[in-house]
Amino acid sequence: MGILQYLFEADDDIRGSKARAIFVGMFVAFGGILFGYDTGTISGVLTMDYVKQTFTSTGGFTASETSLITSILSAGTFVGAISAPLASDTLGRRYGLFISCIIFCVGVILQTAATTQTLLIVGRVIAGLGVGVLSSIVPLYQSEAAPKWIRGAVVSCYQWAITLGLLLASCVNEGTQRRNDSGSYRIPIALQLLWAIILFVGMAFLPDTPRFYVKKGKHEAARASLSKLRGLRPDDKYIEEELEEIIANYEYERSFGDTSILDCFKPANHQLKRIMTGIAIQGLQQLTGINFIFYYGVQFFKTSGISNPFIIQLIMNIVNVVFTVPGIALVEIAGRRNLLLWGAIGMCVSEFLVAIIGTAIPDSHAANKTLIAFSCTFIASFAATWGPLAWVVVGEIYPLRVRGKSVAICAGSNWLFNFVIAFITPYLVDEDRANLRSKVFFIWGGCTFLCIIFVYFFVYETKGLTLEEIDELYDTVNDARKSRGFVPTNRYLNLAPIPVEKESSNENNSLEPGVDKATVEFVEKV
Repeated sequence: MGILQYLFEADDDIRGSKARAIFVGMFVAFGGILFGYDTGTISGVLTMDYVKQTFTSTGGFTASETSLITSILSAGTFVGAISAPLASDTLGRRYGLFISCIIFCVGVILQTAATTQTLLIVGRVIAGLGVGVLSSIVPLYQSEAAPKWIRGAVVSCYQWAITLGLLLASCVNEGTQRRNDSGSYRIPIALQLLWAIILFVGMAFLPDTPRFYVKKGKHEAARASLSKLRGLRPDDKYIEEELEEIIANYEYERSFGDTSILDCFKPANHQLKRIMTGIAIQGLQQLTGINFIFYYGVQFFKTSGISNPFIIQLIMNIVNVVFTVPGIALVEIAGRRNLLLWGAIGMCVSEFLVAIIGTAIPDSHAANKTLIAFSCTFIASFAATWGPLAWVVVGEIYPLRVRGKSVAICAGSNWLFNFVIAFITPYLVDEDRANLRSKVFFIWGGCTFLCIIFVYFFVYETKGLTLEEIDELYDTVNDARKSRGFVPTNRYLNLAPIPVEKESSNENNSLEPGVDKATVEFVEKV
């Protein structure tokens, strides 16, 4: 109750409709279901008897076939994520999401119609392109559209949607796995069309982000977008103040000149530090080994001697969904650094315990119970921290002029690591290959130890700051460990000349573009 009260009452700086801010962010997060559901579906589909008989000549997939079919989606998503700015920076964040849904649907239709591995693989590549574009734009839209008091929780909802997709896939797989016809795989695959259609139709009723409109010089459209997103009149003083801050910050950034993909890696404005932070946090999120559980959990639990691995996988997905909720609630209370740090510690301990116990006493009933228990604590630690917060961080730490490109690069790095892990894992755990079984968790545990070090030295605390204030944070604080003490001044409002829009005499007091330029008065926040 206290958390809900915090979310809906927050502080005196909140203006506008709180319910609307939460609803918009949570709806856009629905895009995560597309990725989560696909990930969860393929894990179960490849173990179904009918699928193995239909898609192989030997009655079973080899490690190479499993590796290719599973990982090829991530190859498509990598290309889609890197290409996303072509749509998001030109047509807009909203139209970029429309395009991603259409591409995804084409891929799903091909997978549903497939009776050979070739068409299944082609369909997964195309669906991956759509998911990649979506994964780059959803956190971008959320971070640009949400007010600062709820931004972290809103972007965290993207990860929650991914976990819901995984859970839904587990439920559907459990319901169709015993069918001895094409419905065993076509029903769970075709159901993905529903998620894409819901997102497509819903986005038709939402505006593009005010920051995209400012980037395109459409200040009145930005005002209208802010008005709709905040639930306030276009001439409300709080809309005016927020719009002025966005415009001033962008004009200041634009004084550095036009941008290209190379600007994402330049030292100016500490952009190199920011992009490396984003790439690292996305890569480390994958190296925790979380997708080992969701891509290959059924096979892993089966080879570990656990009966009914489908049910165990379902339990893991329930844990994932349930424990993402505390992460959403706590991100604006505990902050980014604390959650990421303690989450990494929890994951590290859990994974080393799984590895040690599974190696010391393999093939025992007690060891299997322990493996399941600490796999659950690992997933719980990930779900409440690194799952949602990796997307929160990359969605908010970049300047507007390179934000679309930077988020795309980070999303691409996530998918690149995702592809590598999905591709090599069958060779690590297959009985005819390395057959590491529980020993593979020594690898994941070592990577989560790196997560602890990375967060402590490189992740800035951005709780309660606007996107423009985060720019000032990086410009003035060189040590991430000192970022908690940062107090913003909104100095960009004093530095940047911005277009002033003259007040008209019409009844609803709307403003029309003026021709003069002026400097916004400096306002210092204490």
